[in-house]
Amino acid sequence: MSFRLGLADGVSIVARHWTRALQELDFEVYTVAGEGPVDHIIDGLAIDATQPPSQAELATVLDRADVVVVENLCTIPLNLPASRSLGAYLRGRPAIMHHHDPPWQRNRFSHIDELPLEDPAWRHVTINDLTRRQMDDRGIQASTIYNPFETNEPFGDRTATRAELGVSDDTLLIAHPVRAIPRKNIPMALRLAEELSATYWLLGQPEEGYEAQLEWLLSTASVPVIHQSGSSVPAIYAAADGIVFPSLWEGFGNPPIEAAIHRKPVIVGDYPVARELEALGFHWLRPNQLDEFAARIQNPDNEILDRDRALAKRMFSIESSRDLIAKLMTEAQWL
Repeated sequence: MSFRLGLADGVSIVARHWTRALQELDFEVYTVAGEGPVDHIIDGLAIDATQPPSQAELATVLDRADVVVVENLCTIPLNLPASRSLGAYLRGRPAIMHHHDPPWQRNRFSHIDELPLEDPAWRHVTINDLTRRQMDDRGIQASTIYNPFETNEPFGDRTATRAELGVSDDTLLIAHPVRAIPRKNIPMALRLAEELSATYWLLGQPEEGYEAQLEWLLSTASVPVIHQSGSSVPAIYAAADGIVFPSLWEGFGNPPIEAAIHRKPVIVGDYPVARELEALGFHWLRPNQLDEFAARIQNPDNEILDRDRALAKRMFSIESSRDLIAKLMTEAQWL
């Protein structure tokens, strides 16, 4: 359960993959959120809700659950009254608190110290070691389970996707598969596309009051811009010649791993978790390595692409996450 599920944001994608892992462990899984295409809507969980859910509302939906997996809802204060209400309901009940973005990692939330919530009955999971260590410093013991991915999907159809976008086969197409919010560093992504004389493809829609700034950025760009979502992950990476992801901060950052799975060169921002993941052995580039990026597009290094893909498949598959979830639940005596 979360504020929203079933959409294109990172938490929704990870929750979908966790659902499959839990089903492979023979759990029946149902989804609960304030918005999105889920099994149960509880309005008070939504980010913009005016009233938190009552204990009776939560009980009606959750009383039949053996374990509740909470995706970020008791971690980041996007709807603090809802976090408090859910925390009160779950006291003493088996729950996995899946932490993506604790408040101290965001300037606008750094003054809030009541999250993440804690209870002896719960188990805590972070999506990176940086957050796990930070939680340990705050007295909360957690396990790291990196975000899982579909690692065995067939490659997408480059020709068909480009036709849908109205892009010719010889057009240099650079994809930026993110929501349009300030920390995604859209100005840098546009600048990289401009220096490459490439078409810039932004997938996500603006949030967090970024509408006016985004409209200005895209309207003043000196290269062709495509602002269109709806393509599947394999289709995006098949159609694109390269991926840019110059984020200023990410709790994880899915596109660099997806780029490895789909054998595409990628530029990645120098945020802390990118360095943590890159240290596993990935061959990512930084924004100041644009010449190398252009060279990898023009003449793909198959050895690098093969090694990155093999590493992603080994460490970030749904199956590897399933095994770690099973270990966590066995230790908690929930299996």
